[in-house]
Amino acid sequence: MLDRLPFLIGLRYVRAKRRNHFISFISLTSMLGLMLGVAVLILVLSVMNGFDHELRTRILGMVPHTKIEAQGGMTNWKTLAERLEKRDHVIGAAPFVQQQGMFSSEGRTQGAMVNGIEPSYESKVSIIDEHMTQGSLDDLAPGEWHVVLGDLLARNLGVGVGDRVTLLVPEASITPGGVFPRLKRFTVSGIFKIGADLDANLAYANINDMQKLGRLGDSVGGLRLELDDLFKAGPVTNAIVNDLGSGYRGIDWTYTHGNLFQAIQMEKRMIGLLLMVIVAVAAFNIVSTLVMVVTDKHADIAILRTIGAKPGTIMRIFIVQGMAIGTIGTVVGVALGVVLALSISDLIAWFEALTGIQFLDPNVYFISYLPSQLQWGDVGVIAGSAFVLTFLSTLYPAWRAARIQPAEVLRYE
Repeated sequence: MLDRLPFLIGLRYVRAKRRNHFISFISLTSMLGLMLGVAVLILVLSVMNGFDHELRTRILGMVPHTKIEAQGGMTNWKTLAERLEKRDHVIGAAPFVQQQGMFSSEGRTQGAMVNGIEPSYESKVSIIDEHMTQGSLDDLAPGEWHVVLGDLLARNLGVGVGDRVTLLVPEASITPGGVFPRLKRFTVSGIFKIGADLDANLAYANINDMQKLGRLGDSVGGLRLELDDLFKAGPVTNAIVNDLGSGYRGIDWTYTHGNLFQAIQMEKRMIGLLLMVIVAVAAFNIVSTLVMVVTDKHADIAILRTIGAKPGTIMRIFIVQGMAIGTIGTVVGVALGVVLALSISDLIAWFEALTGIQFLDPNVYFISYLPSQLQWGDVGVIAGSAFVLTFLSTLYPAWRAARIQPAEVLRYE
C-alpha cells in the first residue's frame, strides 16, 4: 500500500480543489505555458524542416549539384558524360549552355538566365519535367527557336504559350550599319512553375539554338551532374576535376546556394534553442506551484510522517504531482503541435485566399508558400526534453517537503 501511496496522493493533489485559488491558477498557468511552448516548438521546427526540404527538392532539384566546365568550351561532352556517369555517386549528366539576357515583349522587360539544354538529357539532372504547367521540354526542337519560361517571368512579360518574346544578350554584333546588341525572337512553347524565385529569372531553350546565338560552334558550356548525395558534392567535384586534369573546373551547389542552406540550419538551431528556453520557463513554473502546495499541505505531510511515511515517500508524492502537471501539458502540447504542423500550410493558404495578403513574396523569398514537414524525431526530442525539465523542477519542492518535521507542524495544529 505504501508503494502506491505517492501515486494515489500525488494524483489526488492534482485533482483536488484548493482553498487557495491562487495555487490552482499558478498550476493551470504552468500547464498552459508548457503546452503552448511544446506546441509552438514543434510547429516552428516543422516549418524550418519544410524550408530545408523545399530547398533540397525544389531549388536543388533545378540547380545542378555540380557543374564541370572546360576552358574555351567543351566539344567532347557526350564521351565525357558517359565517362562521368560511371563514377561513384554520379547518377546523371547533361550538357548546358548558359546565357544571361533580357526578355522583352510589348514594352515589358525582364532579365533572366537562359539555359540551353538537350531535352533528352535534362531529366537526368533536373525536376523541370515534373513542374511543367503548360507545354513540354520536348517542344524545344533545334532550329525552332522555342523557349520555356518560368511562371512569374511569363506573367511579368504578359505572355503565354504561343506568344513571341525577344531575347537581348549582352554581346554586340558588328554590322556595316554600326554596332548593335544581339537580338533573337523566340516563341514561348511552355511554362513551368517551381514555386520559387527561379520562376522569375529562369528560362530554357534548345542547346543548339543557344550555341548559334552565342556563336559557340559545336562546343557547350559544360556538364551538369546529378549526385546520389548532394552533401558529397564538394569531394566528388574535387575528385572529378583532379582526374580530368588542367583546363577543367568544377562548381558545386554550395557555391551558389550553400549560404541559404546554412542559414536555414543555423536559424533552426537558434530558434529551437530560444523556444526551448520558453519551455524551460514554463516547466520551472511548476516549482512555484509545488512550493505553495507544500506550504499549504504542511499538516497533511506531518500526519503522513507520523503514520510511518518515509521522507522518500513524501518526495515521490510531490514528484508525482509535478510530473502529472507536466505530462498533461506536454501531451496536449504535442497533440496540438502535431495538428498545427500538419495543417499550417493549408491554414496559411486559406488565410491568404481570404484576405488577399501574401506572406511570402516569391520575389523576396525562395518559395512562395509556407512549407511544413513534421519529423517525429524532433517531436520525441521536444517531448523528452519537456519531461526532463519537468522532473528537474519537481526535485527542490519535493526535497523541501521531505524535510518537514511533523513535531514542529503539529505543535501549532
